[in-house]
Amino acid sequence: MGRPKGFSREQVLEKAMPVFWKHGFADTSVQELERATGVNKSGLYTEFRDKEDLFMECLRHYLESQGKRGLLTKKPLGWKNVETFLKNGPMNKGEQQGCFSVNSMREFAILPDEAYGVVTENRALLQRLLAMNIEAEKPKMAASQLPRWCCPFSPDCVSRAILNPAKPLQTARSTIL
Repeated sequence: MGRPKGFSREQVLEKAMPVFWKHGFADTSVQELERATGVNKSGLYTEFRDKEDLFMECLRHYLESQGKRGLLTKKPLGWKNVETFLKNGPMNKGEQQGCFSVNSMREFAILPDEAYGVVTENRALLQRLLAMNIEAEKPKMAASQLPRWCCPFSPDCVSRAILNPAKPLQTARSTIL
């Protein structure tokens, strides 16, 4: 009978994620992951196939934890949820700035295809949730135009934020509603 592992999978993900977040996938070494998690290489590779697998599990864990925050599913649906999501959605704790998912997009070329699929699927979910909240406000804009407005990274939202940096949320809201 083998020794019981002295760590939980979730704890490893919570401790490895900030390392990937700070350095990116390519610049994160297994030694840094060992130091951050307190688990040796053998233990990491027993739990995860390789560094790619650990990164992918961190990405999934992050996206699941963001979903559990329920920023876009709180009843009643509406603009307040959208505003709360845009203000509080990205995490900014210490060296963890912005969105881990968005930060990881810069490395799509070297990540497994699965990473692109996970991020794309999550982005589609965010668009649907944002659209549901905006539609609850009975916008004057046609529903078919909402998806371009529903992603905070769309050119439309970015351009509005640039044109009116003091009040990007109010500008977007007045255009849509």
